[in-house]
Amino acid sequence: MSDPLAFSTTLQANGAEPLIAARALKKTYVVGDVDVHALRGVDLEVERAEFVAIVGPSGSGKSTLFNILGGLTPPTAGAIHIDGVDLTRLTDGERTRLRREKIGFVFQRYNLLPTLTAADNIALARTIAGNVNHDDPEFNEILDLLGISHRLHHKPRAMSGGEQQRVAIARAIVNHPAILLADEPTGNLDTENSTIVLDLLRDLNGRLGQTILMITHNPEAAAYAHRIVHMRDGRVAGGP
Repeated sequence: MSDPLAFSTTLQANGAEPLIAARALKKTYVVGDVDVHALRGVDLEVERAEFVAIVGPSGSGKSTLFNILGGLTPPTAGAIHIDGVDLTRLTDGERTRLRREKIGFVFQRYNLLPTLTAADNIALARTIAGNVNHDDPEFNEILDLLGISHRLHHKPRAMSGGEQQRVAIARAIVNHPAILLADEPTGNLDTENSTIVLDLLRDLNGRLGQTILMITHNPEAAAYAHRIVHMRDGRVAGGP
């Protein structure tokens, strides 16, 4: 059987498909004797180098969609294609490989390892991806853009929330993934640091062509995106 991830190079070259394409996604959780329908048939397309914000109230299905698009959890029904590859047809190992090669994650709570310095948190992401090229002038420029070059030898507890989130962004993009998934990236930040992080995301999208999908409940944050997708009751309003 051919490698299902190998098709992506050809697709990226000819632009045959959107980078992300979800079709009729459904997700049902069983809680006791009750079926909870988190997604009720979601259709969504995201083009390459697009910056999309997904907004909606708590319980609308935003985080569930985030986890499915990132290959962290499978849908109950439907299909999700990332760079032409159907995630629902991959093994656990293949999904892990796809996440490692194609997707960077930025979480609201940063998820930095507290015993490691900022530099070591970033280096760990390189190691997991098998990226031995630590001499990366382009990434060093990104560190300067993020404003954390002088903080790399500090541990998270010695950094502000905004600095920790910028380290988390650096960790997410160190391996140059095609997609950056950001789940409420400003949720724990004050106004000043929120603006810094959102400006950085927009700059990364503009300079590097990074495809960004941002989950947020904040309309001011959503306004930074090219397009806003509204969710309610497990559905996308208006379709792809």
